[in-house]
Amino acid sequence: MISNISNGNSLNTSARRILVAGGAGFLGSHLCERLLNQGHSVVCLDNLSTGRMENLSHLLSFDRFSFVRHDIVASLDLPVDEIYNLACPASPPHYQADPIHTMKTNVIGSLNLLELATRYQARIFQASTSEVYGDPHVHPQPEHYWGNVNSFGPRSCYDEGKRSAETLFHDFHQQHGVDIRVVRIFNTYGPRMRPDDGRVVSNFIVQALKGEDITVYGDGSQTRSFCYVNDLIEGFHRLMYSPNAIHTPVNIGNPDEFTVGALAEQIIDMIGSRSKVVHRPLPVDDPRQRRPDIEVAKRELGWQPTVELADGLRSTIAYFERQLAKRTGKLAAAA
Repeated sequence: MISNISNGNSLNTSARRILVAGGAGFLGSHLCERLLNQGHSVVCLDNLSTGRMENLSHLLSFDRFSFVRHDIVASLDLPVDEIYNLACPASPPHYQADPIHTMKTNVIGSLNLLELATRYQARIFQASTSEVYGDPHVHPQPEHYWGNVNSFGPRSCYDEGKRSAETLFHDFHQQHGVDIRVVRIFNTYGPRMRPDDGRVVSNFIVQALKGEDITVYGDGSQTRSFCYVNDLIEGFHRLMYSPNAIHTPVNIGNPDEFTVGALAEQIIDMIGSRSKVVHRPLPVDDPRQRRPDIEVAKRELGWQPTVELADGLRSTIAYFERQLAKRTGKLAAAA
């Protein structure tokens, strides 16, 4: 059973002015919604390179919500109490489209937000990634594992960019006393994903709904863990407001592990699609295993995922069905 994230206000905090960088994206829009429903004022900042205004349409009626189109690579000055940094393309096709800008977003953008946090003594949250572990030699991946990352490949702009951002967060905490929170996000899915983001859940669902071949890279034996967006945002909330003031990275993800091939077959079955699985060569540096060790989150935050994969997929499939129907309707109207 999936509960609405607006009902998950398990930890109350006084109303604050909060900046969400990357707030028009998949995760950012869910976070903005959660914060508004908790009574905070939210400044959503996004350059709309991958974020979409339609993700925010239901939030525009809030008096406490404002949108600013801005790229965090450029400096900014906004008096705020808290900052969430989710501003970076997260899917390989999008972050590889302009790798230099991806690296700038992770490094220069993080530097700008950390300087803003220093100026206003704001707590700041960094959305890091499981990609800092690279193609891991340790399984599952605990926070103390340093990873196996290629610094000279097509994924490096993102993987190494996120690792560099973590270093900046650590150094600002050590040198300036900035109150930081760093989460390492594992594969997350749910409504408001882009249909063209190149990630397995959205790819498979859209292809199955259209009756197209399901594209599986490699033999499908590589594994992933899939966390529903509501669970992830609850993890964000618990880390940000933890009384333990955790200043080291924390894994947030679902420890249940599935092969990519099994995911494809499950989605085909749930949709009742006639799609067939076709195999393509595995992309360079694509990790073969990915599963979080969440013992720190369980012990320190009392957090673990609650949404089963089948339940989360039903909600996500329904979202993409609506999106495709809307697109088909628009095309018919324009014809």
